[in-house]
Amino acid sequence: MSTDNNDNILFADAEANYEDAEFVLYGVPFDGTSTHRKGSEYAPRAIRQESYNFESHILGYDIDLLTPPIMYDSGDIPELKSLNQMLKSVELSTHGVLDDNKFPIVIGGEHSLTPAVIKAFTSGKHTEFDNLLVVILDAHMDFRSQYLNLENSHACTSRRVSELVGVENVYPVGTRSFSSEEKIDSEKMNLKYLTSFEIFEQSIEKELMNGLATFNNKAPIYLSLDMDVIDPAYAPGVGTPEPYGLTPLDIKKCIDLLAPRLVGFDVVEVSPPFDNGNTSSLAAMMIRTMVAAVKTKK
Repeated sequence: MSTDNNDNILFADAEANYEDAEFVLYGVPFDGTSTHRKGSEYAPRAIRQESYNFESHILGYDIDLLTPPIMYDSGDIPELKSLNQMLKSVELSTHGVLDDNKFPIVIGGEHSLTPAVIKAFTSGKHTEFDNLLVVILDAHMDFRSQYLNLENSHACTSRRVSELVGVENVYPVGTRSFSSEEKIDSEKMNLKYLTSFEIFEQSIEKELMNGLATFNNKAPIYLSLDMDVIDPAYAPGVGTPEPYGLTPLDIKKCIDLLAPRLVGFDVVEVSPPFDNGNTSSLAAMMIRTMVAAVKTKK
């Protein structure tokens, strides 16, 4: 079992040297703006622990993550004592990964980290990420201008991302909860989104492909997975559970469809104190599925 210099557990099968790795993982143990259930600060460790449950061979993709190793886990970002410190550290860490031409995988923590990741993508240094499309799998729209007097709250993620890439390049998927303020603003600003109910009427493949057809079909895609997009029957250990959610298989299908264009990924909002291990295990499998899909479908 791999460990870092602080004797913290690292993600299973992340045994490549940094120089040789194609995918670089790092954890963000922070939940300073969480409002319903605290606990996502413990998620990076819990997800890593559960990752050891799985075989290195990924069924359905004809790939073994150890032949050769393609992942490197740099451990958790240390000293995250404030929201601003977390945002700056995440941005700097992502810059480093992108500068080395590697694929960043961020293990949260709460969803407030995503705009900091996107800020690194859109800094202007990496022109290959021009017109970046950000797909956000989330039960909630997270399109508030501020929440509890915080502009960088986890409840404002999509709004902050839209200010970085343009509202025309943000696509929330699996939405089934938003405030009146968010409804008004999303309509005024022409935010496109796909609800879980629309997905139920057809299928994730059909609805997602129809939705993506309204965006730039060659743009690189960053995928943010808030685990509360999944129905709490499958993923109970999240910060803000919301009924009428998607299934794990829906998320796998979504990853498969997006994989050829994916350039970065995060998984957020697992809350281990409210979990029996299932949600952390599911998050770990989603990371492994995403790596296998990107490696085999690009």
